[in-house]
Amino acid sequence: MQIKKGIEKIPGGMMVVPLFLGTLTNTLWPGVDKFYPGFTGNFLVGTSVILFMFFFSVGTTIDLKSTGYIAKKGLSLLIVKVLLAGLLGVIINQFLPRHGVTTGLFAGFSVLAVIASFNETNGGLYMALMTTLNRDEDAAGFPFISIESGPFMTMVTMGVAGIAQFPWQALVSTLIPFAIGITLGSLDHSFRKMFKPVVPAMVPFFAFTLGYSLNFGMIFKSGFMGIFMGVIVVLVSGSVLALVDRFFTGSDGVAGWAASSTAGAAVAVPYAIAETNPSFSSTAASATAIVATSVLVTSILTPIVTMYMEKRARRKGLPIVPKKYEGKFAESIMAKKEEEELKAKDEAKLAAKGD
Repeated sequence: MQIKKGIEKIPGGMMVVPLFLGTLTNTLWPGVDKFYPGFTGNFLVGTSVILFMFFFSVGTTIDLKSTGYIAKKGLSLLIVKVLLAGLLGVIINQFLPRHGVTTGLFAGFSVLAVIASFNETNGGLYMALMTTLNRDEDAAGFPFISIESGPFMTMVTMGVAGIAQFPWQALVSTLIPFAIGITLGSLDHSFRKMFKPVVPAMVPFFAFTLGYSLNFGMIFKSGFMGIFMGVIVVLVSGSVLALVDRFFTGSDGVAGWAASSTAGAAVAVPYAIAETNPSFSSTAASATAIVATSVLVTSILTPIVTMYMEKRARRKGLPIVPKKYEGKFAESIMAKKEEEELKAKDEAKLAAKGD
């Protein structure tokens, strides 16, 4: 059975499917973590531990000596998305109370829900899209984009925007796994080779535990607001990031659309924020439901929009890489094509033997 291949046919499947299964488990059997204590129970509620390992592994993949173009691409997408989330947060904070909207069609709409949904890009989905489109130069920006994962950048955004204050220990705590990973990966590249394969392998595990922190009642409760948030995240952040990608990095804007999603790790952010700043406790549950729905909506909508924009860019003849950088990526692109050709030949030989 080709279960993995089937899951990967779903946009962001390795994130969405485990998230769905975790939510289903908690909906049908909310006390299973207490019924099965020990390894299983601790895993189901061990999101923080798994995310520590995930962020550490991501950190080891970040090469501080990356080429100028890759760094420019990744950092510009990272910084602009964080700034956009902060700007929206500041604007909304002027009109909404801390507890957000509690009734009506926009129930659950709050500053926390907006910033958590906008602030983090689904790095795995971005990587999958860029790899599928054979855009190695854009895929290489993944480590920079992954810095958004977790509550750290959301805390920084809310702090800088004057929306909330957090103890410095909480900020440092969220940064420690990244810092350790980056340091070890930079000092010894063998750590990078060791932990790089761990990054995609960890996704289903923390996605399941994140899903277990939710239930379908919460997601259904988010209703219109959750779906609306997902659509707005794609359209607003996608448009802004595409413009940055085109006119700042000199590319075709496709990478900007590929970064127009909400990361699965963002689901854990509202509660993490509430733990460090209790004034957000009243909105944590509704914000979590909205963010979870945004993750699902953007995991479907972002690939559709990105593929459409990529075809449109090719029709217009827009450059994937600025001319002055083309030579630096030529060898890796040719090597990948040769690898794919050899793989296709091997598969054809195996198919022939099977017949």
